[in-house]
Amino acid sequence: MKVLLTVFFDCRGVVHHEFLPQGTGTVNKEYYLQVMRNLREAIRRLLHHDNAPAHTSLLVCDFLAKNNTLMMPLLLYSQIWPPVSLFLFPKLKRPIKGRRYATIDKIKTASKEELNKIKKMIF
Repeated sequence: MKVLLTVFFDCRGVVHHEFLPQGTGTVNKEYYLQVMRNLREAIRRLLHHDNAPAHTSLLVCDFLAKNNTLMMPLLLYSQIWPPVSLFLFPKLKRPIKGRRYATIDKIKTASKEELNKIKKMIF
């Protein structure tokens, strides 16, 4: 079983996290727009994310523009802004790698626990 976790954080810690609903398959523009709606208050001024098609879709860009949210492009290979995949996700995946979970809910619970440990350690 696989579960996709979307995480947003700033210099003070994790701002928001959501799991992709089962059966959705992949992050698409409609899902990402809903994530943006759920996150709107926390990202009111600035959002830094990569250029995945769902992130740069007209639907999402219109939403961010209407809510006065500046979208910062990802600076690939920047030492100032390291990609989150090089920083957060290995720390999240390492402790739960190789474990077996009976249900999706148990995977989500274990992921949240590890995310909380990372938050305490880093922020």
